Amino acid sequence: MQATAERSASEIAPDSPATTAIQTLELAKEFGSTVALAGLTMTVGKGEIFGFLGPNGAGKTTAVKLLVGLSKPTRGEGWVLGERLGNRAVRSRIGYLPELFRYQDWLTGREVMGFHCRLAGIPRDQRERAAEHALELAGIAGRADDRVGAYSKGMQQRLGLAVALVGNPEVLFLDEPTSALDPVGRHDVREIIRTLKARGTTVFLNSHLLGEVELVCDRVAIVDQGRVIAIGTIDELRGAGKGVRIRAEGVDEEVRQSLRRFGPVEESEGWTVVRGIGDDAVPEIVRAVVQSGARVYAVQPAAGTLEDTFLKLLEGAHDGHPDHS
Repeated sequence: MQATAERSASEIAPDSPATTAIQTLELAKEFGSTVALAGLTMTVGKGEIFGFLGPNGAGKTTAVKLLVGLSKPTRGEGWVLGERLGNRAVRSRIGYLPELFRYQDWLTGREVMGFHCRLAGIPRDQRERAAEHALELAGIAGRADDRVGAYSKGMQQRLGLAVALVGNPEVLFLDEPTSALDPVGRHDVREIIRTLKARGTTVFLNSHLLGEVELVCDRVAIVDQGRVIAIGTIDELRGAGKGVRIRAEGVDEEVRQSLRRFGPVEESEGWTVVRGIGDDAVPEIVRAVVQSGARVYAVQPAAGTLEDTFLKLLEGAHDGHPDHS
């Protein structure tokens, strides 16, 4: 969807609210001469786990604050659940876990939850049940009557997640939700996210942890210097690194040179890897290696990693665009 100069802001409309949870069109945010978000265009479907991935300072948190209505864009358009950003009615239908938050040390976890249930407009006779449900989902129900000051950093992160889950939001924004958690805690958060997906909840996961995004997300947008530089499923993003790897004896530079007609060739821990090829090229590559006189011991598919793709995309983006910082 592209905007044109002839279309006024009032004429721009989101895609179908029945299937689209989040949509942005050239959404930008500037602080004086600093460009925090340069022009974000993306669509997130309802019930999707969407990863928003990028290095620190890439504009991820700025984008989330715009989407939840905590900040106003400098220009561009955006919609959440079919309504323009900042719509007050929509705020009651979304949950938000910020990257940095703090609750009063003297309150118990249950008191924090009660306060936020009241802020969310949950009827008095339903607040206790709503709080208990969110606490259980976040794995903190057993510590609900302890004071927040006695919580570890990981426990406070779980409490923040419980607060974000109050009222069973239709869209949940998580800004670095596993940054303070140990491996068990990260696993638990992934299971919570999968449970929410099964219920039809849209989860917008903002992170710089590639492993977490790769394990749980349906689609991913990679953002750098305030712009989306790639978007797609994990398999689509890793596709550029797909290939075949061959363990063989006698592969010299002449053989590697002959293989470069198929795609980029690299050596990795005793394997010769040919990237960016289709399955139909594998027999020809193996035949070329055998005909060179090399002895082949193993042939395996070589899946590109998200980290490889991420680093290559960032390198390409930095080569082609100036730094906005």
